[in-house]
Amino acid sequence: MPDVNGEYFIMTVTPAGSAHGTLYIISAPSGAGKTSLLHAVLESAGDELALSISHTTRSPRPGEVDGRDYHFVDADRFREMIDTGDFLEHARVFDYFYGTSRAGVEAQLKSGQDVILEIDWQGAAQVRRVLPGSVGIFILPPSRAALEDRLRDRGQDDAAVIARRMQAAVSEMSHYGEYDYLIINDVFAAARQELAAIFQCRQLQLPAQQQRHAALLGDLLASTG
Repeated sequence: MPDVNGEYFIMTVTPAGSAHGTLYIISAPSGAGKTSLLHAVLESAGDELALSISHTTRSPRPGEVDGRDYHFVDADRFREMIDTGDFLEHARVFDYFYGTSRAGVEAQLKSGQDVILEIDWQGAAQVRRVLPGSVGIFILPPSRAALEDRLRDRGQDDAAVIARRMQAAVSEMSHYGEYDYLIINDVFAAARQELAAIFQCRQLQLPAQQQRHAALLGDLLASTG
């Protein structure tokens, strides 16, 4: 296996035009609240919006559940999945590997679901090259101080790891301009509403509505003569 530290890999997939759902790419620096916002929005979303569950080699954090937050696998299993072409994209982030199931995303999109990928800017750039119809959303903290406070309040990392994450956050945040939407997660409730509004707005676009309500539209426009 080649050295993948800091590098991104992607497999060729079927073009987005063959899928009915929209692929959303959401990125943010660690500690910006991306995962909490997504879970809050998904709690009230319908079946048309789904989160792609990534595979990772890191251990579960407190409260995380296998199959809900991530598919937790060991390094050997992850390498097997790379070798068999199971990933849409995969990367090494810090000391662990993360990957998105190619088959899982394709199946969700073809079923008409809108699919959300939680990946960093490198993975987002690679996925956009293969699926140019993807929609990018970037989430920023209200300040560097707030971001550092959130990382400390999680109580999961020591000072050295937090310093490392803060350094990586600056690099991550510099790529916000590559996305279609930008949300500042200052007041959680407001940021949640903004994120939900993006999904709702796109679901109301004409092609999606025509497909969703084909029977109704046919009935409304049927000849009465």
